[in-house]
Amino acid sequence: MTFPNTAVLAPLLKELSQMHRHLCPRQVLGIRMGLFGLRQMGLIESDYQPRYQNKRKQLLCIMESDGCGADGVAVATDCFVGNRTLRVLDYGKMACTLVDTHTEKMLRIIPHPNARQLAHQYAPNSASRWHTYLDGYQIIPDHLLLITQDVILTQSISEILSRPGIRVNCAQCGEEIVNQREVIVNGRMLCRSCAGDSYFKKAEWNAE
Repeated sequence: MTFPNTAVLAPLLKELSQMHRHLCPRQVLGIRMGLFGLRQMGLIESDYQPRYQNKRKQLLCIMESDGCGADGVAVATDCFVGNRTLRVLDYGKMACTLVDTHTEKMLRIIPHPNARQLAHQYAPNSASRWHTYLDGYQIIPDHLLLITQDVILTQSISEILSRPGIRVNCAQCGEEIVNQREVIVNGRMLCRSCAGDSYFKKAEWNAE
């Protein structure tokens, strides 16, 4: 069977458009990336219908940007932040790494650098450049649209997944830390913020 298979793609595009009230090129690209990765890892067959079910949380997805593309990958792979199977590390890249937590096989999927130029070749009569990408990404063959890379994670899978439900309190701020995300500094159990790895700082208020 030649991919993309429109019978497979159509219901996923419909589901995603209902989530966002519209479709955009990155959403389509995310779905294509997710489906291609699943096939390459042997988690779905060529006659896959209608979507992969990640019920046993076998698949972990690490997404390298937030936004519409991440939702496309999520819909295709059934990996979501809420069930701890989707991690977003915002490197600003339209890329994702799929990890089979049972076999520890890992695959990174990225769009081909020439994807935009290819869209113009496959959808030359679209209404605008934006529509060219939207239409083209739905019909460009997988082997032209996407690139896969075998990778090795810098953390072990067990460290990434941790043990859900474990709770401790930070020795400095007192806030609860879940899922073994605490760090030990000079014998003290701290949250990452108190250990110096924080994305925020407290605002200073001048009471008058």
